[in-house]
Amino acid sequence: MEYASLGSTGLKVSRIGLGAWQFSEAWGVTDYSVAREIVRASLDSGVNLIDTAMVYGRGLSEEFVGRAIRDLGVKRDDVVIATKIPGDFLAYDDVFRATDNSLRRLGVDYIDLMQVHWPPCWHNHPTCEYMRALERLIVLGKVGYIGLSDFPVELVDAARACLARYDVEVIQVRYNIVERQAEKELIPYAEENGMSVLAWSPLAKGAVLGKYSLEEAEKLQDVRGGDPLFKPQNYKQILELSEKLKQIASKYGKTPAQIALNWLLGYSDTVIPIPGAKSPEQARENAGAAGWRLSYEDWRALDEASKKLKITYVTW
Repeated sequence: MEYASLGSTGLKVSRIGLGAWQFSEAWGVTDYSVAREIVRASLDSGVNLIDTAMVYGRGLSEEFVGRAIRDLGVKRDDVVIATKIPGDFLAYDDVFRATDNSLRRLGVDYIDLMQVHWPPCWHNHPTCEYMRALERLIVLGKVGYIGLSDFPVELVDAARACLARYDVEVIQVRYNIVERQAEKELIPYAEENGMSVLAWSPLAKGAVLGKYSLEEAEKLQDVRGGDPLFKPQNYKQILELSEKLKQIASKYGKTPAQIALNWLLGYSDTVIPIPGAKSPEQARENAGAAGWRLSYEDWRALDEASKKLKITYVTW
């Protein structure tokens, strides 16, 4: 495993994290014993960053993450816990209530990184109101650092302007070798301002792995069922990229998932992919994406293959 500073904090985190959305009904890992072994496999592989959220399983993911850390005897300082507060919970007093509940579910005294999961799109909570609440939680010792997830650059700027003593250290974005919109504004912004970029869905919910035929992809019933990437007009293009990933994986003795994740690491030293895992084997596989690099020629070959894709989100 390799490590990097989280933003400008000096806190060292693994270049591959563990995303914990799968500990929910959305992905089906609702057996705690399975979740514990996934966390164990990740930690044993050098992963020390676990990203969860209040909305994952309506708190189930946080409960599983906190319980696993305790049951595995992990020292609190040896793991970096990141969670997220949804846009619905951003009234000033609700920020404190939600954080109290999150601390209770995780079973910890403080949260290393609290991220706003999305802006308050359906409520009129002023940006400075919730940002100042988060800053107060840092002062009170319950939150270490602040991050923003799924915020455009303009709202990141607005949020940062509200802070008096601290700054936003992390922006979390959807980013993978298929969906590269974050390269236009958000990653350059993070690089310019010394922030880390947590890349969620770094394997495009598995689409880049080419495990399904066009017919199988259309019949998926979980969260992928409605995802535009699995619709025929997009997925048939992605299957071509998957073949390129498989070819390069064979050359390096790696898996397609490891190639796709390593490609992200090569794009920017600010990027920290946080893939999920539904088994200990997947967790170990994901961790194996770090500690080495694709050659420039192979990185560019994938870059060019990716740029040929014409993904549309207008699928109905």
